Amino acid sequence: MDLALFDFDGTITDRETMPAFMRVAVRPHRFWFGGLLLMPLIAGYKAGFVSGSLIRAVICRFGFWRIPAQELETHGRHFARDVLPATLRPEAMDRIAWHKQRGDTVVVVSGGLDLYLSHWCKQHGVELMCSTLERHEGRFTGRYRGRQCVGDEKARLVRKRFTLSRFARVFAYGDTPEDYALLALAHEPYYRWQPFFATQASVRRPFAKPRR
Repeated sequence: MDLALFDFDGTITDRETMPAFMRVAVRPHRFWFGGLLLMPLIAGYKAGFVSGSLIRAVICRFGFWRIPAQELETHGRHFARDVLPATLRPEAMDRIAWHKQRGDTVVVVSGGLDLYLSHWCKQHGVELMCSTLERHEGRFTGRYRGRQCVGDEKARLVRKRFTLSRFARVFAYGDTPEDYALLALAHEPYYRWQPFFATQASVRRPFAKPRR
């Protein structure tokens, strides 16, 4: 049995899904006011001057502070059911099915939120490691619970849950530099669906494609 690690946004899907979730889950007055207030920060992110981790933290803090847990949980279920299916890459779903047919352990390792990813992963019979939001007395604080599941944190969480030496092969699939640490765990890593290896962001070496 092998281990297959999949990033979600941009790897399983054809786009970033968290912005779409924010559009449906953040209350309208917060969404529009926040868009104006945070415009300089968002522009900095698009220009490459602001990290994705920072922009996500700020947007979640503004959008979800003091929102009842049940409200966001409902949005998460509906988002997984109604929105995510249209974003899925056929090649990604084929590869997930291939791994499952072989009896591999398949895990989504994502910086996205468990509010919607937990439902999607349960529906598709795969495991999940992702970012979660903090709750207090039935409401969200807007802060992350622990670290965001990006970059080195992805690799740390995988090592914490799994003894990698127990698997004959480890596969990993990603699409951004935030996935490099995850890809470095694998015998067979894939970057944007091409064979890839990275011990650091600037070093790449191809692997052979897996046998079908």
